[in-house]
Amino acid sequence: MSNYTENDKKEDVQILHSMGYAQELERRMSSFSNFAISFSIICILSGGINSLGQATAGAGGASIGIGWPLGCLISGIFALGLAQISSAYPTAGGLYHWGSILGNRFTGWLSAWLNLLGLVTVLGAINVGTFYFFFGAFGSTFGIEDTLTHRVLFVAVITALQALINHFGIGLTAKLTDFSGYLILATAVVLTVVCLASAPSYDFARLFTFGNYTGQPTMAADGTMTGAAVWPTAVSGGMAFLLGLLLPIYTITGYDASAHTSEETVKAAVSVPKGMVSSVIWSTVFGYIMLCAFVLMLPNMDDAAKQGWNVFFWAMDAQVNGTVKTILYVLIFLAQLLCGLATVTSVSRMIYAFSRDKGLPASSALAKVSSKYRTPVAAIWTGAVLAVLFVWFTSAITIAGTPAYSIVVSCTVIFIFLSFVLPIALGFAAIGTSKWPVMGPWNMGVGAYKLVAILAVVSMAIIFYIGVQPPNDWALEITLGFLVLTAIVWFGFENRRFQGPPIGDAIAKRKEQIAAAEAAVGEA
Repeated sequence: MSNYTENDKKEDVQILHSMGYAQELERRMSSFSNFAISFSIICILSGGINSLGQATAGAGGASIGIGWPLGCLISGIFALGLAQISSAYPTAGGLYHWGSILGNRFTGWLSAWLNLLGLVTVLGAINVGTFYFFFGAFGSTFGIEDTLTHRVLFVAVITALQALINHFGIGLTAKLTDFSGYLILATAVVLTVVCLASAPSYDFARLFTFGNYTGQPTMAADGTMTGAAVWPTAVSGGMAFLLGLLLPIYTITGYDASAHTSEETVKAAVSVPKGMVSSVIWSTVFGYIMLCAFVLMLPNMDDAAKQGWNVFFWAMDAQVNGTVKTILYVLIFLAQLLCGLATVTSVSRMIYAFSRDKGLPASSALAKVSSKYRTPVAAIWTGAVLAVLFVWFTSAITIAGTPAYSIVVSCTVIFIFLSFVLPIALGFAAIGTSKWPVMGPWNMGVGAYKLVAILAVVSMAIIFYIGVQPPNDWALEITLGFLVLTAIVWFGFENRRFQGPPIGDAIAKRKEQIAAAEAAVGEA
């Protein structure tokens, strides 16, 4: 970061002060590091592999060849909208702050809770996915079984490791997520080459051929076709394709991490929006090439669909050399661990940012920054513990015969994208007004932003519709129930208590408080 001058630092701090906040966190993340943390959470080697069954057991090859770029475009629309806002308001916990200043106290508070719930459950889901990958790749070697105890213990251990690394400072975390960026790209290239080299033929038409495998049972452990269907209800071919879009939509998310680490990123007003958008572009391109190569490697699509969620391991076992396969498994597992590491960073910054405006219970403790490590230690460990508790609790109960975990994960994606679309939609009305008078230095233009905002609202409707289909139909009731509960809590309690972020005169009154906070952590 030799090109980061004292004047650059002064500008970053002045922007933060203008929003009423102190420079308590340490700015040690380069523009590449800001990109890498979002790229690491998106992690095409995590969601792109662990959720493959949604596509291969849906519309088959077309779910990759056509569905992947379409789903990435849908998700990428939100990234464009958030990037534009982040350039004007580069602050940790950005979605919460943007929801407040572009709307009001309630929309900010709602954005915060939607995003926080989404991030905590996404962390749990990522680490559960890592458990299942490790179980499929090395379970028999280490004697691991798919039991509640093994699953929760595994998730607890790796989440604690991720939290510990975050505890010791953003410098170490940034180095590891930088490495993760290179690791994901390199491993995706190697996996692509291996798949193409192992393919029985190059039947490119397979990538654009629509199938419909919904409602079909999958291969059980005893070799019989008695396993649970990925999509238990048989639907039309068009709906099967829509369901397959969940693979790229679920995978291409988490880019809000660039915003959550704004206060630790140099030249944030430019670096953050670039990090968001570029992480989506690179993930889209490399993920598409990698998954297309995987589809070409499959012996045939009908047999692949029968494997359900196990399709990746089935294909690798059938087509790839054992030693090469093991090396790839190690690299993919490492990338998934680092994906969880980056997610802990994102969760903790959201908790920290919301707490410094008294938005959570025990806010004073959660907003405290370690003077030694310059990290929000309490927020880090709180996010980690909540994620493990989420995995334990939802894995132990079922709702109408479906594990609560899978239903809540579906709600998670809905919550995440709702937290994205809320500030984007508010920005549509606020841009050009006193709430948002000037675009940031990363500027797509007012007209382009308004088009993106409209497309984001339409995309949200599509995601919500797909996300509440069986076996996740309970997600509709849970989401609506959450919104009703939210209204009760707001009007019954928070409306009188929660003041929101500092706006207008409140910012000027924080001058002494900002100076004291920076002195406490040794900020020069």
